[in-house]
Amino acid sequence: MNPIESLLRTMDLTDTGARTTDDIFTGPSQWMPHGRVYGGQVLAQSLTASMRTVPEDRSVHSMHGYFLRAGDASRPITFAVDRIHDGRSFSTRRTQAYQNGVPILSLIASFQDHDDGLEHQHLVPEGIPQPEDLPSAAEVLADIDHPIAQTWANDRPFDMRHVPSPIYLSVDGEHTDRQAVWMRATSPLPDSPLIHQAALAYASDYTILEPVLRRHGIPWATPGAKIASLDHAMWWHRPARVDDWLLYVQDSPSATGGRGLSRGSFFTRSGELVATVAQEGMVRIPS
Repeated sequence: MNPIESLLRTMDLTDTGARTTDDIFTGPSQWMPHGRVYGGQVLAQSLTASMRTVPEDRSVHSMHGYFLRAGDASRPITFAVDRIHDGRSFSTRRTQAYQNGVPILSLIASFQDHDDGLEHQHLVPEGIPQPEDLPSAAEVLADIDHPIAQTWANDRPFDMRHVPSPIYLSVDGEHTDRQAVWMRATSPLPDSPLIHQAALAYASDYTILEPVLRRHGIPWATPGAKIASLDHAMWWHRPARVDDWLLYVQDSPSATGGRGLSRGSFFTRSGELVATVAQEGMVRIPS
């Protein structure tokens, strides 16, 4: 199964037919070399579960989630969706993701029907190299004989290209709190806008904490480092396909108390602002 097929299989949740006060769905976990569920996976699945309970003419515009426990990548996940509110323009859903009877993620998402209104956006930064001029993760990690490196190189459903350079093994150049990453699905996805919105949530978790690490010269491969997502917020502004190149511009305004905060914005290649992301994560580095 190629990475895109794996992604689509993961987001193809099963409606169990069970009902409490919630709608109940189940979904598989993707294999990960460290045995923990990838945070973007459970975000995308929880969002997909919420989408299944909302009228088709309402699309997600925001979600806020808390990662409560590390998930077990060898076990499926159960999703319970509470239909909190359906108004004239907005619908709100709360989704709890469970393994072994306890929640691993709690998420609230809001959906809106189409509405005309004011329009403005930040501009895409100037001077960013094009993705064709940058090496892919597969090219950077191809010769590293380690299961995590090979998973990142070959098994992720997104091609990622860093500006100025990746921080997998080392942090080269200035230790700055800013970076950008070009992202694109490794092969075409179905046309459904819901799939592209959920896939964007999936991809948004990959590199969002990297500005914290880059600022302090800490690569992912640092021995003993403990890095994990704590909460994740995302706002969708305009539709976009994730199988076209998107530029993920990121910065970190603060790190303190073993936590780091990062923000990110997704832009299309033509400069449209697609989505905004904020995440705080645990960042513990051995002294």
